[in-house]
Amino acid sequence: MADIKMVLVVRKDLNMRKGKIAAQCGHAATGATLQAIFGSRLFEEDFTFGDDGWDIKKPAVNIDGATKEWLAGNFKKVCVSVDSEEELDSIAEAADKAGINCCVIVDDGLTEFHGVKTKTCLALGPYYSEEIDKITGELKLL
Repeated sequence: MADIKMVLVVRKDLNMRKGKIAAQCGHAATGATLQAIFGSRLFEEDFTFGDDGWDIKKPAVNIDGATKEWLAGNFKKVCVSVDSEEELDSIAEAADKAGINCCVIVDDGLTEFHGVKTKTCLALGPYYSEEIDKITGELKLL
């Protein structure tokens, strides 16, 4: 099997509490996984509610081999950090240019950030480690 992972990149400059970081990373990992399966995150119009509960109306896309292996494997994730929104944006841009799935999380500011929407983190992948490392390999572990 290939070495496949998801990398979570967190902004250290925001001085988020540990619980906030965990929640934001959870949002990023979930969002990136949904994007890999459905081609985008899911929204209210993508669901219907029937007798058996919620149904997803949006069909899955042609899931790439890396995502299939990651879903069938150990869900490897690595958490690293950056020091600014600019660095986070740069990573997202590099991922886009490389064709690597990327989900940027913007917090609504309800519990921190005084009501200001704030980019907190992102998730890259799941994808081949050697390709993700070209973008995030020099970042420090969180």
